[in-house]
Amino acid sequence: MTYVSHVRPRWSDMDVYGHVNHANMVTLLEEARIPVLFGEAVNEGLTELPKGVVVVKLAVHYRAPIIATPDSSVRVEIALTELKAATVTLGYRVHAGPDESDPVAVTAETVLAPYDTGALRPRRLTAAESEFLKRVFADA
Repeated sequence: MTYVSHVRPRWSDMDVYGHVNHANMVTLLEEARIPVLFGEAVNEGLTELPKGVVVVKLAVHYRAPIIATPDSSVRVEIALTELKAATVTLGYRVHAGPDESDPVAVTAETVLAPYDTGALRPRRLTAAESEFLKRVFADA
């Protein structure tokens, strides 16, 4: 199951070649996951998750360029591909436009770890956080 987020690339995200550059693509992936990991988590009473999540690993594969236009958005489908005691792996399919029928331009994967900002170290997911992640992606 996937969680769908629509993100609007900005004109400033484009590079000299006219497409969204790598660093800004990574930011778009981050913007796509924020509503679920921070907004929906807080709505569920999970206040520790939004306090600290770090990217442990990131892989981005480009199939086609994404062009930013004034009224454009891209469809980002996010799937929970692996859930361990201390990491969450999310897989992404970024469509070149807002619709499911638009071609997939980018696939990506991030491994995320909850982080204790007070102790300055990674921490394990709580049972409630793990259940939330399973549920939110299963319900998507």
